[in-house]
Amino acid sequence: MKLDAYDVRLLETLQRAGRSTAAELAQTVRLSPSQCQRRMKRLEEAGVIRGYVALLDTERLGLEVSAIVSVSLAAQSPAQAEAFHAVVRERPEILECYMVSGEADYVLKVVAPDLKGFSEFLLTHLLALPAVAGVRSNILLDSLKATTRVPVSAGRRDE
Repeated sequence: MKLDAYDVRLLETLQRAGRSTAAELAQTVRLSPSQCQRRMKRLEEAGVIRGYVALLDTERLGLEVSAIVSVSLAAQSPAQAEAFHAVVRERPEILECYMVSGEADYVLKVVAPDLKGFSEFLLTHLLALPAVAGVRSNILLDSLKATTRVPVSAGRRDE
């Protein structure tokens, strides 16, 4: 999708302040509120804006353990992959899942209330799957950077 400078400013502003009113957006983007709303609707319909969410603090919600888990499947059959995908979709502890190249087949970001809860999750929900050959876990000790902001102005805009 082709984005102009107004679209870029609008997207960057929404990433920084997603609860901005149309009037606030208009002031920042330098368009009228109705033009901002039309552009937002167009960007939503094109799938550029996928949704609006509240960003929550996991630790303040009692989820004190975060981990990156690398998962290797026993075989790359469609049936085994689908069994794993089903667990990923249903487990709320799994915040993110990526199919990757390299030593592992998938990388997950997982949260749990404590180490015991994390261990139970691994044993009960991942290692119990016949499709899973092994897992490697890295407990996150500190977060140096965690953002949902996409560098809009760095992307290609000529499509």
